[in-house]
Parts: sequence; C-alpha cells; structure tokens
Amino acid sequence: MSRHHREGQDERGDTVRVSDLRARVTRRRLLRHAAAAAGGAAAAGLVGTQALGGLTEAFAAAAPRRGGQVIEGLSQEPVNFNPIMPWIEVQRGVHMDLFDALWKLDPAGRLIPNLAAEIPTVANGGITGGGTGYTVKLRRNARWHDGQPLTARDVVFTWQTLMNPKVTSFSTVGYDQIATMDAPDDYTVHFTLKEPYAPLMAVLSDMYVVPEHILSKSADINKDDFNTKHPVGSGAFKFVEWAAGDHITLEANRVYHGPGPYLDRLVRKYIPDLTVMFTQFRNREIDITGTQGIPIDLYPEAKKLPAAQAKVLLTPSTTYESIALNFMNPLFQDRRVRQALYYGMDKRPIVNGIFQGLVQEAETYVPPQSWAYDPRVKGAHKYNPDLAKQLLDRSGWTPGPDGIRVKNGQRLAFDNSTTSGNKVREQIQQILQQQWRQIGVDMRISNMPASVLFGDFYRLSRFQTVLIGIAMGPDPDHTFRLHSKYIPIRGGKGRNAIVYDNPEVDRLLDAGVREIDQAKRKAIYAHLQEVLAVDLPHLPIYHYVGITGVNARLAGYTPNSNVVDGSWNSNTWWMR
Repeated sequence: MSRHHREGQDERGDTVRVSDLRARVTRRRLLRHAAAAAGGAAAAGLVGTQALGGLTEAFAAAAPRRGGQVIEGLSQEPVNFNPIMPWIEVQRGVHMDLFDALWKLDPAGRLIPNLAAEIPTVANGGITGGGTGYTVKLRRNARWHDGQPLTARDVVFTWQTLMNPKVTSFSTVGYDQIATMDAPDDYTVHFTLKEPYAPLMAVLSDMYVVPEHILSKSADINKDDFNTKHPVGSGAFKFVEWAAGDHITLEANRVYHGPGPYLDRLVRKYIPDLTVMFTQFRNREIDITGTQGIPIDLYPEAKKLPAAQAKVLLTPSTTYESIALNFMNPLFQDRRVRQALYYGMDKRPIVNGIFQGLVQEAETYVPPQSWAYDPRVKGAHKYNPDLAKQLLDRSGWTPGPDGIRVKNGQRLAFDNSTTSGNKVREQIQQILQQQWRQIGVDMRISNMPASVLFGDFYRLSRFQTVLIGIAMGPDPDHTFRLHSKYIPIRGGKGRNAIVYDNPEVDRLLDAGVREIDQAKRKAIYAHLQEVLAVDLPHLPIYHYVGITGVNARLAGYTPNSNVVDGSWNSNTWWMR
C-alpha cells in the first residue's frame, strides 16, 4: 500500500483513540464526556488476542488484491436487513456490510471516522456547550447503492425513525438522550443533548444510517420490502439476493467511499448445525465460521488443522451466557427462588467440562477485561445445593411425591428455551436440568430455531426462561437490557424482555450514563454489579471466548470484541 500509516491514522482520515480524547480535554470537563463515550473500550477484546490492529492491520504484510469471494457460515439465519429494526447478532453482521455509521470502534477502542469526515472534539469545534452540543461534518463522497448522495438529511432521518413511536426500532437507548438534531447544510449534522451522556459516541457507532429518499416514502417501514428484499445502503457491499433457508449474497460496491472493498462477493451461508459448519470449514467449503464459531468439542480438532489452511482465533468477548428469567412469571418474582436456582447451579461441569477451562465463570454481565469490572463479585454465588433447598423451604416450596417441589398445588416447573441445533447449549441445558432436579425443580427443555426464538417469542416476553448470550458491548451501560423504561411489552424500545423493574437498578443505570468521570462511573457500576449479584435478574454462567475459524488465505479478518460481529471491517478483507 502506497500510503504511509502511523499510529492514530488510517486511510480515511484521523483516528481517535478514546483515551486520546480524554487526554486532550483535561482542562475542560466537558470533553471527559466525549472521552468516556466508549470508555474502557481500549481494554476490551485485547486479552489473549494477538495481532489485533486497527483498520490498517490488513495492509501490514502486502498490498491487498482485488477479486474472489468469501463464504461465511451462520448458524442463525438473518431475516431482516434494515438496521433500524430489531436484530440478532447475525443480522448485525449483514448490516455492517450493507450500511455505514458515522464512525466505527476498532478492537483497541479507537473511534474511526466512517461517514463522518472526522471525530468531533472540542479542539476541532465538534463538541460545545459543556458536552451537550455536537457538530458532525460528513464526508462528501459517500453515496447510496442506487447512486444518490448520502447527506446530513439521511442522518437526521435515521435518528427520527429510531425515535418514531410507529416504528418497531431495535432500541431508543442513548438516541433518546438527543433533544434535537438538524442538518444546517447537506454535509453538517448538529445535535444537542438533554444533558451530558457518557456512552454517546459508542451508541452512535452502532447507528447505521438509512436512506431518507427511499424510506420516507414508505407507508409502513415495519413491513416495507426494503427490510427483506431491497435494502439499499452505503456500505462496502450491495445486496444481491436472499435465498431463504440457504444463503445471502452480497457483491462489492465499487464506488465505496472508504478503503476497499477488495472482495467481489460475500456469501452468508445458513448452516444451523455447528458440527456440519465445522466440517464444511475443514473441507474448505466455507471460509469463516460465523458468529457462533467453532464448538468447543471440536476445538482440539480445529487446532490440528494445517496452518497453511486455517487460522483458529481465540477472542475474549463482552458477551456472557446466562439464564434469562421472565419476571411476568410469578415463580421468578420471588427473589429466594431466583437465588435458589443460582445456588443450585454448579458451573464447573460447564466451564471445565464442556469448555475445557477456556472460559471464565461469570457473576456479572461485565467481562473481566473491562475497566468497569468489579472483582469483588467473583465467586459471589458458590454452588450450594443445601442452601438452595433451604431457600425454597423458606419460600413455601415443599418436595412432592416425585421430588419436585409444590406450593399451593403448583409444581415448581418451567420451560427453558434456546436455539435448536446448538449442541453446546443443549449440553448446558441437560446439566442444569439434572442439577435443578436435585433441589426439587423441574426445568423442561423447549428449543426452537433462532429466528423464532429471538423474534416476538423473546422480544414480547412470551418465554418462561431462555438460555441466551447477552452482549455488553464497549461500554458498561446495560440500560438496554435492564432499565424499566425499555421493556418492549410495555412499549419501551429496548431489550428488557425479561420485564425486570427495579427502581434501584434504574437509578444506578441513570447515574452511570450521567457521570462523565470514569473513576466515579466505575464506582457506580461496581455498586450495580453488587445489586445484581443479589437480585439476579439473569443467572450468569460464563463469559464468552470466541473460537473462530478463518481461511488462512483471508487477510484482514480482525476479531473485535467491541462489536457483535466480525464483519465490522469486511471492506478490508482480501484473499491472498
């Protein structure tokens, strides 16, 4: 590559590390707000992960070659390509290919301009008003896939659509902190916040801009063909087809405004069985094992693949596996029942047996590599089946003739659902089923395809319990999952599908996003983790470590625990 790169720059302009933002603004407190925007993201995803640079990583060894295609296996099928709509992780990967946000977060927590020409700071006049006024200058060469120019009106329209009560948007968390947004000209976006909001920059890194000139004409965005048949983005790849139940094909956008794309095509192949997916990877039928990665039971075999054929990457994640409890079910409204289930859970057969010690036990949603992690919660709930039985005794649940506890004629029984075909999760279910039966609890297994499970069944709280992976992301704010304002079934646009309503947790979540000093934020989130360790809206099991198989010929693939899918930099992928 001809351009010389130095620390803090990429091909599209200035790259700003979050820690650098803070360093620039020690004289003025308002910029601490911007500094904390993706606070601690620089720490996320780096532990145990080698050779994770920024966007320029792909260019370190040789100049990128154009041509070829990459086939990625997905165990869950994307069913909606509009980034505004509710999504699961595999959908977000396709969103990253098709659409762009104002900026990206790389593995080191750097904010990298994308649609924005530069990252707003006090120094460049982008942040004013004590951290409540933002001005974003857009690059002038970004275009939609239909050839129309991307302008500030598209950014404003995207925010307005997210906030539109008639649109079933994936979330309004963070976006609802913006009081006004307008476009004084085609390439300038100005917005004001109601008050300083620490996670703002991280939130905006996940706001993928949609075309105003198309969707403003839609009679109902929720049902528009744009979502499934004709998505038009500004990203490095364009939509070609979705063969339902089989694959999605994208092709290169050769007038893309950023680096690349270098590939001709990206194909997302639906392979619900992870063993079959690994077999196809081993046989070189696919190039990447997607979001769910390589099953742990196949990891020993994966490590033996020739280096010339495959790379196997281990990446600590900000996602943790847990049992999500539906608080609309009276069983789980009793804290003693929740605590009994947790004391009756022995994580060792999962962590050491299934995962061969590669993962860490979780007691909190915050991963150990995060600046917000509170080590005091580690080991807060040791396996103690006797204590679990005592808690159930005290709450009035007594053993019935078959050993399952009964109260007022009701058995202590509930369904647990997860993605069918995920053998690791099915093993976890079987372990928990046996452990909980020993304390008098009957957990019935009721699995279903991911597209069903994480559709209205989960979003509208129709489940009883779910075995689910929950991502924190680059910032410890968990409002999206835990605040009572964001319960979908009550009209909130968030992911609090467990219908958890705790005023103390609400207060701590609110305080955490208002505080702009990271040390003080850390104290708030430490307190929050202590509260959650006692109240247990979720039953944490383990922190993820991603095991991803990548074709050794594929350059530029860079795991990034700050985002939910590895497609964050697919524009820089190329085949050697």
